[in-house]
Amino acid sequence: MRPALSEISAPDRACEREVEVLEEEAISGAWRVLLFNDDVHTFDEVIGQIIKATGCSHTRAQVLTWRVHHEGKAQVFESDLEACLRVESVLAEINLITRIVG
Repeated sequence: MRPALSEISAPDRACEREVEVLEEEAISGAWRVLLFNDDVHTFDEVIGQIIKATGCSHTRAQVLTWRVHHEGKAQVFESDLEACLRVESVLAEINLITRIVG
């Protein structure tokens, strides 16, 4: 049995800082993909789908998933509209709740 999102411990501060640095270094795009929390998917399912959709590291996906769970939503990708639509479609494969914003 896989643990639910609420059963996973927080990523350490070093992991969070790594994601913050990556976000600061990212090339700003005009569009962003937001991922919203739900009570259906496990932590591991969301991490795996974020990695599949965006190609990010496991650490980044873990921190983003933690944010989604505790803050209700998180920006998981930023780029042009076409790339955001591709990422959103991969996240939707397992019925994750997303929104593209410009």
